[in-house]
Amino acid sequence: MREDKDKNFEDSNNSRDGYSRDRRGGASRRGPYRRKVCKFCTQNVVADYKNPDFLRRYVTERGKILPSRITGTCAKHQRALTTEIKRARVLAYLPFDRK
Repeated sequence: MREDKDKNFEDSNNSRDGYSRDRRGGASRRGPYRRKVCKFCTQNVVADYKNPDFLRRYVTERGKILPSRITGTCAKHQRALTTEIKRARVLAYLPFDRK
């Protein structure tokens, strides 16, 4: 009996249908995982410190830079985006923090 449960658990963890599985073998509540795409790569957009409205999408209300796992940007463009946000802060296009 125990071997059957272990076999079912292994089979459920090996599925690649896009649903993450919990320990009991059922689908979790999150649903299918959708891969985020880098906006800079797909639309040929360039991050510019002189465009604060565009940069605000990548900054939280507190002024923190959002990580790439949330925004979906690739590593190359995340580094460029971070540099441009910091430039915009120094030149007072963006605030350092919002209270």
